[in-house]
Amino acid sequence: MRAKYKIIVLGLCLGLTSCSDFLDLKPKNELGAEQFYQTAEQFTMAVNGAYSTLQEDSQYGNWYVFAEIPSDNTRNLLSGSVVDQDEFDKFYIRTTNPYIANFWNMSYTGINRVNTVLDRIENVVIEKTLSDRYKLECKFLRALTYFNLVRVYGNVPLVLHEISISESYKYVIDSKEKVYEQIIADLKEAEALPASYKEDANIGRTTSGAAKALLGKVYLTLNKYPEAEAKLAEVVNSSAYALLENAAGSLNNEGYASVFHADNHNNKEAVFEVQFKKGGYGEGSNFPNTFAPFNSGANVVQVGGTGGNNVPEMGMYNAYEEGDLRRDFSMALGYNDSRKNGEWIESRYVKKYFDVPYQNGDSNNNFPVIRYADILLMYAEALNQNGKTAQACGYLNQVRRRGFGYQTTETSPIDIKTSDKNEFFLAVEHERRVELAFEGHRWFDLIRTGRAVEVMTSKGFKLNETNLTTPIPQKQVDVNPELKQNDYQIMPK
Repeated sequence: MRAKYKIIVLGLCLGLTSCSDFLDLKPKNELGAEQFYQTAEQFTMAVNGAYSTLQEDSQYGNWYVFAEIPSDNTRNLLSGSVVDQDEFDKFYIRTTNPYIANFWNMSYTGINRVNTVLDRIENVVIEKTLSDRYKLECKFLRALTYFNLVRVYGNVPLVLHEISISESYKYVIDSKEKVYEQIIADLKEAEALPASYKEDANIGRTTSGAAKALLGKVYLTLNKYPEAEAKLAEVVNSSAYALLENAAGSLNNEGYASVFHADNHNNKEAVFEVQFKKGGYGEGSNFPNTFAPFNSGANVVQVGGTGGNNVPEMGMYNAYEEGDLRRDFSMALGYNDSRKNGEWIESRYVKKYFDVPYQNGDSNNNFPVIRYADILLMYAEALNQNGKTAQACGYLNQVRRRGFGYQTTETSPIDIKTSDKNEFFLAVEHERRVELAFEGHRWFDLIRTGRAVEVMTSKGFKLNETNLTTPIPQKQVDVNPELKQNDYQIMPK
């Protein structure tokens, strides 16, 4: 009897998590399928194993490579002959680029994990409420993973059941339209999830609010503005979430800063976060070490190495308006080097994810996949697209006021007041850029609004419409003759 199996072609593998706490996500046991999926405890482990794929470097650990570096927000650190990230920045991605290969593999690993749960859970006696919840959690995770896949690669294979190696060779590329149909179907079912969880061990699991929010984002991506408005309105009107407020009485950014505090996980503004926990458990996040300036030592991050990755463009710094307190919290132009008598070292870096790591790459920062500020700005965008610009201003201004140090309900001198649809469209685009900086939204925002090529070429980048998705990993095309490469065109450096 085999101890484990792995499906190579689509990067699918079985990984089962043994854990007593939801934050304990990494697979600790790997058993053969014949020995597993027999009890409620084992299905808990299997579902947690599906969540655990989101933690991986090839998923949200390196999401910035796919979502920030191609945009005008950040660039990579060039290091000798290593150009893997530079290919995303300058649009010359090789079909052998390890980032696209690893992202593909881990995405389908996660999909196979949820499909295995969905296929097998009906055959085991488990309390119905728990069984139903696990199925809906898996539907959400599958939808989120496919949403990222289709945005990164375009057309991809749609796999909805646990598959064997021989079956995987038969999978062809499905149209992104078909994939989006399944994403929407999964999220509509996932809306039946609990609105919240009381047990500490379940905090951080996906909820009905997360399903509705992601569905609203999918509708917005598909330019289905009436559907997006209606779904996002459900989240806004639920009162389940709120912006964290600045302290009253003076201009300050306490509310915005507290959203990202390393010990303030799953707060009132969090809709869905990838869970991380430091402490030597193998559950920590790498963001402080990854983003600290190269060779900055302990001047920026006190423990561990310094990657120098995801370097903010100067245009990102200049995008913040005068008085916007989010700028100096989110990024810095450099640091004072204690090794050189406090000499100022110019080296831009992302500082939004600050923590003192337990050890290298072991920090307490969750990754915010969806938060309430994102929902308010999406809702404002949908309202504007549906001809309700005056109403949309109110939701935009809640976010904007906090960014400039005010409380969200007080009228401020920086409020946007316009009835012009196009003017508001650009205002919300700008607000999303500065509010959600370095959270993995900018590139896909530009794509879904049809502005990626226009905005990027105006800033000197060379790209065309084929560069809005990445190539399919060459290894997948080589081993599966049914997969066809897309039309990505490499740009001259």
